[in-house]
Amino acid sequence: MNARQNKPYSGDKYKLGSPFDLDNDTAYHAWLENKMDDYPQDLEDLIVEVNDPKNLTPAEYKVIRDLVKKTNMAIYAGNTGSDPDKTIPEKLAQQFELFLPDDNMGADDGITALRVAGDEWRGEYIPYTNKSIHWHTDGYYNTLDHQIRALLLHCVSPAASGGENALLDHEIVYIRLRQENPDYIRALMEPDVMMIPANINKQGEVIRPDRYGPVFSILEDGNLHMRYTARTRSIEWKPDPLVKKAVKLLHDYMHTDSPYIYRGTLQPGQGLISNNVLHDRSGFEEDDEHKRLLYRMRYYQRVANT
Repeated sequence: MNARQNKPYSGDKYKLGSPFDLDNDTAYHAWLENKMDDYPQDLEDLIVEVNDPKNLTPAEYKVIRDLVKKTNMAIYAGNTGSDPDKTIPEKLAQQFELFLPDDNMGADDGITALRVAGDEWRGEYIPYTNKSIHWHTDGYYNTLDHQIRALLLHCVSPAASGGENALLDHEIVYIRLRQENPDYIRALMEPDVMMIPANINKQGEVIRPDRYGPVFSILEDGNLHMRYTARTRSIEWKPDPLVKKAVKLLHDYMHTDSPYIYRGTLQPGQGLISNNVLHDRSGFEEDDEHKRLLYRMRYYQRVANT
């Protein structure tokens, strides 16, 4: 991923009320105009070169913050290379007021090392293999009071080949569905539209029970949140014709060549900071000199001031 200069973004997107209120077309269209004005259509527009990720300059911080405010994501490109120091992404996150990562299963003090795990228990889970991962938001299976609102990925070393990520702002998906039919949004906001089946290990132990919840919800601060997975084994949709049509449109859109779907492979010292945007990962191959290692950090808070 190569960097170039980015244009800052500013604006109060909620001054007319919530644009995500389906009964407030005035607020929605004002927000939509602001949202799509000069919206990046190239991955390079999201990349910000920084000197020291652990100590951003005010200008570096502002460009990253403004990009996340605009697109819900940014890519930082630091000079740390393949340094495996976990404090690199941790200190960067703290500058955006992300202090308490989700200490999920597999995490070490909230930082998960994503690498091929071999025969360990992690090998039962796709993120710890070299297989592809379908479109999803992180933590879609969490309880509703522990939703993942921010996600950070930091690359220590890429694979020999593959391991590309696709990234998609969930607000863009919302726009696509609402423009097609606002009732699609209503259907996907139903509290029982998604059921995530229980996670039961090989010993028959229930690690996580069945979980129900919406796809789209409005947070207490007025921002939009999305839960989603394209894995058919990981979700059961509410048996409703409107839901079926909405999910099909969502699926079809994520398999287009839309300019708002960014694709690239993180390089050593680069990282993603986001408000848990939709993303996937292609399969990859390693060799003796190229073992893929990324650090993943999840937070219950959004990136500050976005």
